[in-house]
Amino acid sequence: MDPEKVSLMFKALSDETRVKIITELMKGEQCACHLLKNLHMTQPTLSHHMRILCDSGLVSNQRIGRWQHFALSMQGMAEAQKITTHLLKSTQRDPFCSPSCC
Repeated sequence: MDPEKVSLMFKALSDETRVKIITELMKGEQCACHLLKNLHMTQPTLSHHMRILCDSGLVSNQRIGRWQHFALSMQGMAEAQKITTHLLKSTQRDPFCSPSCC
């Protein structure tokens, strides 16, 4: 697990607005104009959140004409699943069954 990638992913998911954006994108690709309308936010606010989501790899973007279009990234979502699966597996062992360091 790359700590930087994990940190970026959790940063992206740690904000309620970004979770709402991801929920919207679960419906399919969205133009920025639709996200602005559906989420009732300003363009600079959306731009800020989309930069974080795209940097995390969870969302991809493409310019079509005048507008940016956004979609969930299959590769980014697979990476998120891999990270959370790894974390889940580590919690399935009894943390107190092996000797401690002291």
